[in-house]
Order: sequence, then structure tokens, then C-alpha cells
Amino acid sequence: MAVTDPIADLLTRVRNAIKAKKRRVDVPASKMKAGVIQILKEQNFIQDFALVEDNKQNVLRIALKYTNGISAISGIKRISTPGLRVYADVEHLPRVLNGYGMSVISTPKGLLSDRQARKENVGGEIICEIW
Repeated sequence: MAVTDPIADLLTRVRNAIKAKKRRVDVPASKMKAGVIQILKEQNFIQDFALVEDNKQNVLRIALKYTNGISAISGIKRISTPGLRVYADVEHLPRVLNGYGMSVISTPKGLLSDRQARKENVGGEIICEIW
């Protein structure tokens, strides 16, 4: 069955895996998902990820990060959806939990975290928030 919002599917799979205390989760691969996951790794929300090539479909295997049984991700939320796109210029980029969380922004310079987007002085579509 086709998924209408693959990013929301990725976030839901990660959220469900964290609630079930899983060490890793597999999601169907795409460049956009790999970009979001790469930002999560750079910001230390996940341990690692790898592309697992299969003869049917490539899969991104995400190793979730836990410290003393507590996940590094306490919340993850989709902001811009296919039915309602949310854009912000650099002055109006959201600060998640006053800087303790982060946003993933799709900019003309590629996928960036909100801090990187402010540093690069670009705005764009707000994909999701993680805290």
C-alpha cells in the first residue's frame, strides 16, 4: 500500500520504536528520509544509521540512542504536511523548547537543522520538530 506522507511514516515508526524500547528500527529508504536521519545523527538524537540494500527495496536501519534506559528523543512531531505546508523565513524559524530541541528545515541549500539555517541565513519549509 502506498504511503501518502513518507516523512510522517518515518517519524511514527521512530516514535513507536522508542515507546516499545526497541534498539533499532527499519524504514523504507529515500533521500529525504536519509537527510532527516543524518541531521538526527549529527544532533545526537540517534546512535547511527545504515542503508541496507535488499533485492526488493532498500531499507534505512536506524540505531536508537538510549542513556540508562531513557531515549535521547522524548518527542518528535511533524509540522509541515502534504495538505498544509508550513514555511518560515530566517527571522521566524521556531525555537523548540527554547533551544533544547531542534527543527528540521528544508531550504534551498538542502536539509538543515534550525541552528544551521540561522547560521546560513536561509528559511524554508519546516519539516519536523524533535526534542
